[in-house]
Amino acid sequence: MGRISEQVITDRYAIYLGDCLEVMPAFPDDSIHFSIYSPPFYGLYNYTSNERDLSNNLTYERFLENYTFVVQELHRLTMPGRLSAVHCTDIRSGNTGNQDYLIDFPGDIIRLHERLGFRYVGRYHIWKDALKVRNRTLVKGLAHKTIVDDSAGATLASADYLLAFRKRGENPVPIVHPQGFTEYAGSERMPADRLPYRGWDGDQKQNRYSHWIWQRYASACWEDVRLERVLPFEEAEEDLDEKHPHPLQLDVIDRALALWTNPGERVLSPFAGVGSEIFGAVRGGRFGIGIDIKPSYYRQMVKNLASAAVEEEREQADLFSLAGVAMEPV
Repeated sequence: MGRISEQVITDRYAIYLGDCLEVMPAFPDDSIHFSIYSPPFYGLYNYTSNERDLSNNLTYERFLENYTFVVQELHRLTMPGRLSAVHCTDIRSGNTGNQDYLIDFPGDIIRLHERLGFRYVGRYHIWKDALKVRNRTLVKGLAHKTIVDDSAGATLASADYLLAFRKRGENPVPIVHPQGFTEYAGSERMPADRLPYRGWDGDQKQNRYSHWIWQRYASACWEDVRLERVLPFEEAEEDLDEKHPHPLQLDVIDRALALWTNPGERVLSPFAGVGSEIFGAVRGGRFGIGIDIKPSYYRQMVKNLASAAVEEEREQADLFSLAGVAMEPV
């Protein structure tokens, strides 16, 4: 299986330190139920100095050419009728004078997937705090001074997007929710009168708990994502020229897993970073498969997944305690 520097394989997940284009070819056709990931954002971050890192392409066109091979592999691996979700944003192309310009990175991703056999089925907008984006990026057009001096140069805090693509063909294993949605990943407080319907076994038209969640998940604008609910990533940062944005929010991952997978299914992230997608898969009762090329990210991924197991053991202990059952010492 390709050139793998390190790996950890358990009954809950498999993670690899290596180039995804050298690891994925060993996986069988139609073997992945769902993939979710953030591709390297060309020109925005340099993740490593590795020449095989997509973020190190010299031109945007070259980046898209190499990213094509990743999408081709994902298409081969994805089961018919199942989905792949890509987290992305608009890319700033720099500025001329006081004006910023954007590259339609999401649009290029959509066109690439459609060309390679996926069907584009949705774009979910993840709201971003304009002040925090300004403080992190120092984009001139987001400064209040810009609208004071000349608001023709003003810009916006671009949303993040989760793009959903479905492989052509009939889904052989329906994704079912016989009790509707039973968990909500978000910041809003559910009205108290909906709570008694959690896990509703009756007519699902009456399941007011699940309906409330579905109305939020089915919205094109996800304004209730908890932006700071992310895995630890600071220890994975190395050189000053290798910047890592916040990992993908766990709320986004939890929603995608609930929408597009059944428990026990295989979830792949070819650019796993510190393991957010794999962490979400494991915590959600799925089997996670993660690949990353950067050693410091991989080491943090190992730590994050180990912490997931510890948290589950603690939660199980709490449940037994609440039930009045004494657990045997390990």
